[in-house]
Amino acid sequence: MTSCRKSTVSLPNDFDVVVIRDFDAPREVVFDAWTKPEIVSRWLLGPPGWTMPVCEIDLKVGGKFRWRWRNEAGEEFGFVGEFREVVRPSRIVHTEIYDPGDVGGDMGGECLVTAVFADMSGATRQTMTIHYQSKADRDAALKTGMTDGMEQSFEKLDALLAPLL
Repeated sequence: MTSCRKSTVSLPNDFDVVVIRDFDAPREVVFDAWTKPEIVSRWLLGPPGWTMPVCEIDLKVGGKFRWRWRNEAGEEFGFVGEFREVVRPSRIVHTEIYDPGDVGGDMGGECLVTAVFADMSGATRQTMTIHYQSKADRDAALKTGMTDGMEQSFEKLDALLAPLL
């Protein structure tokens, strides 16, 4: 059964966006879903009509990742970054830089993303803190509708996790 839970989004200060989401799966499974390219590319898609033709993840401290999305019109955008901390299955810290590609928009410079996966008796609470360099960068990112796209992706992850349980 998939979760009917929704993300909670907060802005605790001028630099951070905190997204909390519960998943009905053990944290090891959720951690793998966030770190294995063959799984990530199946759910981290945002709104309908997008695919993820590039999903590269070198999951180690100093390792890099590259994600690229494409819509039905052939427009693309992406993110690149580097892992700063990897503690399986509880924590990932990485940098993230937005590449607007054909889609355009500005999300500022590099941000720092900290994802914590907490065990909740067989379920998982993921708390993601995205730290921007300025309030303007944070606000620009929010204007893209990123948290709506995240929730749409999380719903896809719920559906992907359900048969594994």
